Amino acid sequence: MGVNPIIRLLRVPEVVAAFLLIGVPLTAHGAPYRVLVVMSYEQDNPWCEEIKQGIDSVLGATSDLTYFYMDTKVDLAGGETKARHAYALFRQLRPDGVITVDDNAQRMFVLPYLRDHPDTPVMFSGVNAEPEAYGFPTTAVSGILERGHIRESLALAKQLVPTLQSVTFLARTSPSGRALQRQVERESAGYLAKTSFHLIESIDDVAKLDEELRHRSDAFYVDSMQGVKDAQGSPMSNKDIIQLLTERYRKPIIGANQYHVEQGALCAVVKTGQEQGRTAARMLQQAMKGTPVTDIPVVTNHKGKRVINVSAMRSLGLRIKPIALLGATLIKSDPD
Repeated sequence: MGVNPIIRLLRVPEVVAAFLLIGVPLTAHGAPYRVLVVMSYEQDNPWCEEIKQGIDSVLGATSDLTYFYMDTKVDLAGGETKARHAYALFRQLRPDGVITVDDNAQRMFVLPYLRDHPDTPVMFSGVNAEPEAYGFPTTAVSGILERGHIRESLALAKQLVPTLQSVTFLARTSPSGRALQRQVERESAGYLAKTSFHLIESIDDVAKLDEELRHRSDAFYVDSMQGVKDAQGSPMSNKDIIQLLTERYRKPIIGANQYHVEQGALCAVVKTGQEQGRTAARMLQQAMKGTPVTDIPVVTNHKGKRVINVSAMRSLGLRIKPIALLGATLIKSDPD
C-alpha cells in the first residue's frame, strides 16, 4: 500500500493518529500490517486471480500486501527454486503474517522454510490434501481447505441432461488432481452417475482414452488442466483443453470452477477462490490482532454457486426445462 504524501510530512505520533482516523489497524510499532502472499501458480491463473480478489477485499485497504507467484502449473520443476526466492523475500519483508495458496506452496515453501518461524502466523487456502499430510494445524499454521462440490455439480448436470448415466473425470497429474481423485473415490457411491477417473500428463494421454471418451462416457468432469502438455511438449491452458474436448467429442463438460464454465463447460456448482481468499485473510487478521493460532481452527469451504453456460447449452442442442435454470447464474462462453 503506498503512503499518502501528506502523511509522509507528519511526525510519527501524527502518522499514528492519521491511520487511526481512517480506521487502518496498526501493529505494535504503529504501522499497517505487512502481509506476504505466496501463490503456487501463475499471476494470470484464474484461480489465483479469484483468491487475490478475496484477500484484497479483506486486507487490501488496511495492510501492505506483497504477492509472490511460484508458477508451478507451467513449471513444476522450478517450484523449489521459486520457494527459495519466496523465503528470501520473507526474510527481507519480515511480514506480520503470511497467506500460502494451494498445495505446492505448503509442500515446497511452508514445510521447508516456515516451521522455524513459530511467531509468524501462516494461513493456508486452496489446500486439497488432508491437513495432516502437512502436519497442519500447528501453533502457527491454520487455514481453509478446498473441496469441490462434485455431487452437486453432477446433480445439476443430470437436471440439464436427464439421459446422463456415466461421467469421466479428467485432471492433471498433480497434488490437487490426486486429491480430487481421492474425494471422488470417497464419495462416488452417492453420485447420480457411474464414474471413472484419469490423471493426465499430456494430450497424448487424452488420445489414449479416445474409446472411453467417445463411446462409454455421457459427459466429462474437468478439473484444472492448466499445464497439460501439447504434442510439442508445451503447456496448454484450461481453455485449450476444454475447446479440444468440445470439438472432438461434442459432449457436455462439467467444470470444477467458474472459469471452466466461462471457457466453454456446460455447468458447475462452483467453489470460489473469493471465498478461499476472504476466509484465509480474515483468519490471518485475527491472528495478527493477537488471537492465538491454536484458537483459529481449520475450516472447509461451504458456499456453492450454480453456473450454466447458455452458449454450450445451445451448441449441444439441449432443451432445458425453465425450472432447471432457477437460481443459477447464466453466462456465455468467452469469445475466442
